[in-house]
Amino acid sequence: MITPDGRVESNGNFHGAPLAYVLDFLAIAVADVASMSERRTDRFLDVARSNGLPPFLAAEPGVDSGHMIAQYTQAAIVAELKRLAVPASVDSIPSSAMQEDHVSMGWAAARKLRRAVDGLTRVVAVELLTAARALDLRAPLDPAPATAAVRDRLRAAVPGPGPDRFLAPEIETAVALVAQGRVAAAAEAVVGPLR
Repeated sequence: MITPDGRVESNGNFHGAPLAYVLDFLAIAVADVASMSERRTDRFLDVARSNGLPPFLAAEPGVDSGHMIAQYTQAAIVAELKRLAVPASVDSIPSSAMQEDHVSMGWAAARKLRRAVDGLTRVVAVELLTAARALDLRAPLDPAPATAAVRDRLRAAVPGPGPDRFLAPEIETAVALVAQGRVAAAAEAVVGPLR
């Protein structure tokens, strides 16, 4: 710290624990939201719970995988997010012959939260792809206007249902749409601000 008279002094006038705690709690919330998103996707794919949709939203059930592998991707990410939800702020170890004492571990909490938010974005993107496919398979039923706007925004970049295909490029496109706020903007154009 630099004092008004120009001296540079070292002292413990700040501890980052309050920030680290918030970052850790946010990682817990991110894991929970991602888990809910993955469960909704699973429901779309389960013929026993999807109210008439084909198994795995496959074009040819029994031959095609539909969105089954995309849901595997979600499940793997959600499992990682649960591990990232373990608090960093409780893991401080004194070092340097006890010279360096208890620290906040806020930097570690921030790094893992950033990874968690990236994972959540991917999980939501897969749900978006799956929900849009389910809506298309429900035709001629029409979704609500905001839901239709979101689906249409996705469809401008990603094709609709059809036979099995490599989904990674479509997932990446959906991730970009979610991360850039374009999905939210499509809904807001119909219903107004969501925040």
